[in-house]
Amino acid sequence: MEEQEVVSRHFIEQIIDKDLAEGTYTKIVTRFPPEPNGYLHIGHAKSILLNYGLAQEYNGTFNLRFDDTNPTKEKTEFVDSIVADVKWLGADFGDTIYFASDYFDQMYEAAVKLIKKGKAYVCDLSADEIREYRGTLTEPGKNSPYRDRSVEENLALFEGMKNGEFADGSKVLRAKIDMSAPNINMRDPVIYRVAHMTHHNTGDKWCIYPMYDFAHPIEDAIEGVTHSICTLEFEDHRPLYDWVVRELEYPHPPKQIEFAKLYLKSVVTGKRYIKQLVEEGIVDGWDDPRLVSLSALRRRGFTPESIKLFMNLTGVSKAQSTCDYAMLEYCIREDLKMKAKRMMAVLDPIKLVIDNYPEGQVEYMEVENNQENPELGSRKVPFSRELYIEREDFMEEPPKKYFRLFPGNEVRLKGAYFVTCTGFEKDADGNITEVHCTYDPATKSGSGFEGRKVKGTIHWVDASNCVDAEVRLYENIVKDDEPVRNEDGSWNLNPNSLTVLKNCKLEQNFKDAQPGDSFQFMRHGYFCVDTKDTEPGQLVFNRIVSLKSSYKPS
Repeated sequence: MEEQEVVSRHFIEQIIDKDLAEGTYTKIVTRFPPEPNGYLHIGHAKSILLNYGLAQEYNGTFNLRFDDTNPTKEKTEFVDSIVADVKWLGADFGDTIYFASDYFDQMYEAAVKLIKKGKAYVCDLSADEIREYRGTLTEPGKNSPYRDRSVEENLALFEGMKNGEFADGSKVLRAKIDMSAPNINMRDPVIYRVAHMTHHNTGDKWCIYPMYDFAHPIEDAIEGVTHSICTLEFEDHRPLYDWVVRELEYPHPPKQIEFAKLYLKSVVTGKRYIKQLVEEGIVDGWDDPRLVSLSALRRRGFTPESIKLFMNLTGVSKAQSTCDYAMLEYCIREDLKMKAKRMMAVLDPIKLVIDNYPEGQVEYMEVENNQENPELGSRKVPFSRELYIEREDFMEEPPKKYFRLFPGNEVRLKGAYFVTCTGFEKDADGNITEVHCTYDPATKSGSGFEGRKVKGTIHWVDASNCVDAEVRLYENIVKDDEPVRNEDGSWNLNPNSLTVLKNCKLEQNFKDAQPGDSFQFMRHGYFCVDTKDTEPGQLVFNRIVSLKSSYKPS
């Protein structure tokens, strides 16, 4: 009898399996509910892919819904960027985008229902007074002096709040639950506040806005969400979530489930910090490739597949943990190593002159695009008397075990010939400006030459047939294993987070590269054409990741 493979299922899948088996729900509906107050980052990708993946797994529905209940920080720009990010990750939310603001009328009626049930009241205490009355973790709160207003008075006052009769902060609507509850979130939380602000979606229709903890369960219930999956900081809010849907008597109330957030070392993920970096001009926008916003990762050259692999490796659990950034880099290497063409780019060029090569002659070398993936085929690379090589590939006085070019040494030019260094030239400051060599015509790559062996192989670019480019090398924007901010409040920034290389020389085949295209630069790493600063005739490349990895998958 064949052994059946045991499939490990994370705790959320186990909860859903049980709910379906018991008939609690018949169709699964999940959602991703961002607040449009900034750009999404790598942590949000975990929630997107988890919610979408569960909807796919159970043949259910996935909703994209904006929790736009706080107009002070929300912008249409952020809505547009979030839509683009979710689509880029491949999470199909159908033809409808939902907004919390679409339900403001229903939320208002829900609040009226609570008032009529004696479960909500208008309170005149200030925010500081409410905080003072709330008590502490060890001491119970005390009732507001306005807690026992009549239903009629509360209805009239709440309508007055809606009609703009009261100033911001002068009145709030609070749920009437239990001021001695062990969970502070249940001590008569505020569920509506007065705020005379223009909303990005509803304009000036409303001057009162629901609080998140009141709005969110209502949104879920209206949309038929079955499992409201959120991060662990909402665990203490779950009793309030359940109270709202229970008191409003929804027939099939959603179930809130919490999972651990994704934390990455040595990166800036918090919206507040990223916003400050942008506003202070430390980065050139929310999509600066040194950030880990999804738009920044996309611009830098990360792929949806690499993000999905990363999320699979991090897993889903209740236990908080921190991942090394090297794991994310491992994932993009794994995704690109079979996809990307391996092409030649010289980032710090010096001239290499082959003195015995015929002047004016150009031949085209056949070079495979990816040795590990023959399906990518090969390309023709021009070769002539004058080439560019990396400055570090020549040394006048090399140390031991240096196998590249130095006087008298022979190396292989990748895909071309063996060359032997015969001399070099310097400028007035002693800098090497030109290296001279001779080539052996019998050693052409692919000719079957089986004579002497060489230990060194270097890449090159034809000087007369090349493409100029700017190349940007990125490192983490904060120093490794250090906090984002120092104790004095100053930024703890890595001074080497961006290095810009001008006048780089790339092989001619790069001339047709388009914004977003990814390549491996031989010996340098993976790079992509920048989507923001590249212009016709001026290529700009971002280094996605180097070739070497410090991360080893378990």
